[in-house]
Amino acid sequence: MNPKRKKILFTIVFTVIGVGIATGLALKAFQENLLYFYSPTQISDGEAPSNRNFRVGGLVLAGSVVRNSNNLNVSFTLTDTMNTVEVIYDGILPDLFREGQGIVANGATNNEGVFIANEVLAKHDENYMPPEVAEALERAGVEHKSSKSQVFP
Repeated sequence: MNPKRKKILFTIVFTVIGVGIATGLALKAFQENLLYFYSPTQISDGEAPSNRNFRVGGLVLAGSVVRNSNNLNVSFTLTDTMNTVEVIYDGILPDLFREGQGIVANGATNNEGVFIANEVLAKHDENYMPPEVAEALERAGVEHKSSKSQVFP
């Protein structure tokens, strides 16, 4: 094999290896940043991961919101009308957050099965419900006023 061919072969091999490593790292980073959605029923059935963040959505149960007067801690119960999950959030809630409202929270469950939220998202008008929440409520057999209207992604 002459030196010119050898140099071209090494260049091609190193390029393929480099592209492979870059692709692998990009896919790993993408997989780590995915946030899957789970309903309270799926969480109570043990389908939700215990070692990574995910989204949970449902309706805030009436009478379940408890605010701490000393700090921004708030706890509430989220339901899909079949099961419930306790949520704890330390931060400022959206202005549209209220009981009976559909919300989506990002976070993870702790060892006791309580969902510790990093972020709470509320709907932006009376006709909108996050698609994941609408689907979870539909699977639970609940007809919500937003299920009659168009659901936007």
